Amino acid sequence: MKKTNLLLSVLAVFLFTAVLIISTAVAQPGQGRPGHYQQPKAQFEASRSMKDNLARQTGRDIVIHLNSGATIQGYVKFVGDKLVHLERLGGGRDYYDALVRIEDITAIEARFRGDR
Repeated sequence: MKKTNLLLSVLAVFLFTAVLIISTAVAQPGQGRPGHYQQPKAQFEASRSMKDNLARQTGRDIVIHLNSGATIQGYVKFVGDKLVHLERLGGGRDYYDALVRIEDITAIEARFRGDR
């Protein structure tokens, strides 16, 4: 009886260790800071459309310059065919979102160097 309990205990420890090692290997994040997934290097592509460049900035903080001269800072949540959805707007408006017509955008600013 003691041999069976010992064998079951050893088997349980072995299985637990195997599951832990396999789950850690499968969930391994990309290179960079431990425990953080690294986003692809952000950049603009001048040969692509404004919509494509906005889509590459999804999840990032950007500044958008409009035809009217106004600027809007926020995180790109979603880019549609004609609209871009910004969330957590700058200027103390963290709880506000904005929908901006892509055709009204004249320029985009984004931080690339020194990104983490």
